[in-house]
Amino acid sequence: MAAAATKMVKNELISHSDDDDTEENFSEDGDWGDWEAGVEEDGDGDGSESDFLCLFCESHFVSCALLFEHCRVSHAFDFHGVRKELKLDFYSSFKLINFVRSQVAENKAVDVKDVNFPWDDEKYLKPFWQEDSLLYSFADDEEEEEEEEEGLDREGLMEDLQKLGDLSIDDVSVNKDVTLISNKQSCVDGLVVVNGKDEEARVCDERLAGRNVRKVNENYFGSYSSFGIHKEMISDKVRTEAYRDALLKNPSLLSGSVVMDVGCGTGILSLFAAQAGASRVVAVEASEKMAKVATKIAKDNKVFNDSEHNGVLEVAQSMVEELENSIKIQPQSVDVLVSEWMGYCLLYESMLTSVLYARDRWLKPGGAILPDTATMFVAGFGKGATSLPFWGDVYGFDMSSIGKEVLEDTARIPVVDVIEDRDLVTGPALLKAFDLATMKPDEVDFTETATLEPIESETEARLCHGVVLWFDTGFTDRFCKENPTVLSTSPYTPPTHWAQTVLTFQEPISLAPDTVLSGADRSGAIGTEESPASSIHLRVSVARASEHRSIDVSLEATGVSLNGQKRCWPVQIFNL
Repeated sequence: MAAAATKMVKNELISHSDDDDTEENFSEDGDWGDWEAGVEEDGDGDGSESDFLCLFCESHFVSCALLFEHCRVSHAFDFHGVRKELKLDFYSSFKLINFVRSQVAENKAVDVKDVNFPWDDEKYLKPFWQEDSLLYSFADDEEEEEEEEEGLDREGLMEDLQKLGDLSIDDVSVNKDVTLISNKQSCVDGLVVVNGKDEEARVCDERLAGRNVRKVNENYFGSYSSFGIHKEMISDKVRTEAYRDALLKNPSLLSGSVVMDVGCGTGILSLFAAQAGASRVVAVEASEKMAKVATKIAKDNKVFNDSEHNGVLEVAQSMVEELENSIKIQPQSVDVLVSEWMGYCLLYESMLTSVLYARDRWLKPGGAILPDTATMFVAGFGKGATSLPFWGDVYGFDMSSIGKEVLEDTARIPVVDVIEDRDLVTGPALLKAFDLATMKPDEVDFTETATLEPIESETEARLCHGVVLWFDTGFTDRFCKENPTVLSTSPYTPPTHWAQTVLTFQEPISLAPDTVLSGADRSGAIGTEESPASSIHLRVSVARASEHRSIDVSLEATGVSLNGQKRCWPVQIFNL
């Protein structure tokens, strides 16, 4: 599933390649002086900060509270009242602000009473105004109230943080045997230190963990209240037809079975299961809005389980870990467990652990889990998969300096994008295979190695700018006897809404097949154009991050020459 939050991040990353984005403000020496000066000139000259711009006029305010009160009194727009009346979550409110700004910019009326919720569109997850501090502060007051309600010991937290005041990344020794610190690891005195490249150590307090997990879950499930996300997923024919074929074309598996659908959304997979002849379908959905939607759709299609419709499908509005509080269901009573749980880079969103919980709690011994395998692959990509070609020739002008800066940024941040197979400079390599029928929950965190070999048909060295990750999920003949199938997100197959996950090296590695390298004396560092590597050895770690539903990916690359000499590059850590 592609969460709205990730969609927003993806849009922001891709926007680096747009010439109307923040790069337009940098000066030749790389600083932001002109931009900062512009901000100061917008102020009232008294040295005070006026960070928040009114939604309707040019007035500036020092706090969100003052801004919203001004909007209520002067423009008859009660932001908090609208949020409360329409029960808008964080993401819907985020989109509402961008919608209002876009309407005002076009001199259009703002109608928040429109039952069609015109702002409930994914395009409003992209900031209308890039420097809009309101977008990241409008919920601060609510968070402070929650902290007070839960009795958060803020003074104690500050004391703990003070003890770590001088800690920096240099204080943490990192070597090739270090694995990522994840949220499942124990804390020392209630604190976890998470280190990332070129960053100060981040500190996570266990006393905040419960509230943070709850908040992340609320935002996560709330993000799936957007119909745009469900349209995108259902419109993904590779995805939807793989599940449809697995459910409808394996009658010996589905006929008369009890089926559980974890994270049902609109209920499309549950509808397929009912259509296939299941005797009972339990559709589990944590989003309150989408649970109601799935119920209405089931009733409209006459498969809902009630006295009026006499169908087989029932909807439980619950996290699967709390399912027993919502419906009556016996442990190990499910014949088929189905879920579309995959996120970007396969494991983003950490929904797999919920599916494994459902498997262990509700699935009969020997029952089927769909899909039953998941496999991650990796390959190296070349210049064509970056923004360098675009910036190298912009209507005849050389803007490659922008392309280089964008590439430096992507060496710190993972990018989700569709990569063409023609832009790969190595063959694919297997990174990790999961057997979903037998794997343990802690196997979600792993460290694996892979070797990237150049494409044999190449006649010259090529620069490998980084690696691309993708996954396949299998509905194998272990359970799908009549019609096994595979859902692939590979660059070699039609694109899906998952696209691929791109991790960019800090420095490109020159690579050439043995046929090009043999018989020539090579001088210079391995991986340079003077001495291309014959292969790249990777060590990749994936772990659940300290922030709930996020993952950390560490990447180590070693260039290997034709005669076995090696050159290692520094470890890179990405957070998704």
